[in-house]
Amino acid sequence: MTDATDSPAPPTRRTALASLGALAALPGLSMRAGAQTTSGAAPVTRTLSAGPARQRLRPAPAVDTELWAFDGATPGPALRIQQGRTLHLRLANKTTAPLALHWHGLRGEAAMDGVGGFSQEPIAPGESFEYRLTPPDSGTILYRPLVLGGAAEPAGRGLSGLLVVEEKDPPPVDLDLPVLVTDWLLGDDNALQPFPADSPAAAAAGRLGSWITVNGVAPPQRVPVAPGARVRLRLANACNARIMRLRFDGITAVVIAVDGQPTESFEPVRSQLPFAPGTRYDLLVDMPTEAGATAIVTALVGSGVPLVRLVTEGAARPASTAPMALKANPTLPAAVRLQDAVRPQIVIEGGAKLGADLKLDMAGLDPARPWRLNGGTGDAAGKPLFSVKRGTPIVLAIDNRTAFLQPLHVHGHCFRLLHPLDDGWEPYFLDTVQIPDGKRLHIAFIAENPGRWLISSTVLERFDRGLWTWFEVT
Repeated sequence: MTDATDSPAPPTRRTALASLGALAALPGLSMRAGAQTTSGAAPVTRTLSAGPARQRLRPAPAVDTELWAFDGATPGPALRIQQGRTLHLRLANKTTAPLALHWHGLRGEAAMDGVGGFSQEPIAPGESFEYRLTPPDSGTILYRPLVLGGAAEPAGRGLSGLLVVEEKDPPPVDLDLPVLVTDWLLGDDNALQPFPADSPAAAAAGRLGSWITVNGVAPPQRVPVAPGARVRLRLANACNARIMRLRFDGITAVVIAVDGQPTESFEPVRSQLPFAPGTRYDLLVDMPTEAGATAIVTALVGSGVPLVRLVTEGAARPASTAPMALKANPTLPAAVRLQDAVRPQIVIEGGAKLGADLKLDMAGLDPARPWRLNGGTGDAAGKPLFSVKRGTPIVLAIDNRTAFLQPLHVHGHCFRLLHPLDDGWEPYFLDTVQIPDGKRLHIAFIAENPGRWLISSTVLERFDRGLWTWFEVT
């Protein structure tokens, strides 16, 4: 597999409109048609143990790889709770590194955001910490380690998973399938390659793996489904640095949520979607009614890597007539008053240059501090990018003056991607935006969640080297 990245533009409304028993072992799989979790006041309690494990990542006869895992497997379990319920999750750290778990897309309490060294003390090896999460929104949330200066290695060793917050009235489907995509930098002996702190390549581009897995196994993951079945795919990118596109073949995929938030349903332009680290999509697909039909989700990496292969088998099901749509989460703002907004700016500079031969020119690159955000690097003790009262509208300009696409994640909030003239926004919420190299974008949100929050690169090697800042809501 060859390393490849591109600079995809986000989907827009204007362009967007132009035998199942064998699956029981899949992580977090749901085969319920519109099933609901029993509601109640008692919190859901769970313990996760992060520690060493062995797992086969490449097909047999490849040997197992020594890695880190949650409860002995990577990815960790797909945790499921119903919207409005509280999850008490105790993380036991049995690794050799300090840990914290960030809940990518959760608009919760700042103290539970899971950034070690910023929102909480890192969990030392041998210690534990309890997260108390009450998600206000339904949706698909990625959890993975986030510690200032120390996120890339725990994630690159296999620590990631999904939290699924189920709607109180979910759309009826025959199969609800989490799809967590991860890449690994493996040697010929299937061992994880070292994580050198002074690697210029990692500093410039991040740790690009040599092997991709889907739900922790070699792709493609073959999933038998009934002819005519409706399938919900929850796609999440847990790679450290790999930015890719996804293509859908043999099916019409309908996007119903972006970054966990319901959206006006749309079909991906050219059956493709941009897929950066931290990004999540929920899609509905209706399988063909004949047996033996195949639908494939492919990562456009190198010559293409098939990730999931849905194959129709068995007795046909009646075609679903239910709408391909989700109800909007009720606590999100209907509009942002742009005319009243505070207007901070982020300027990203540094990194390697691209030579005429498209190879990286790392001359003069300081591997310890290759990136600059507004002239500096992240500082938890320094001044915030902005400090505002709760309810203040924000229009944030992000100017990417580097040779790389830069995905940035706003913690604790969802935002709108503005049109180029700030005369409107795209019809979906995001928590992660991809700023193409040499481009400037604007996002808008209401600072409604009290506390201190990061704006951070989702390429973890860049995050570890200071590509982040923070803001405060009082």
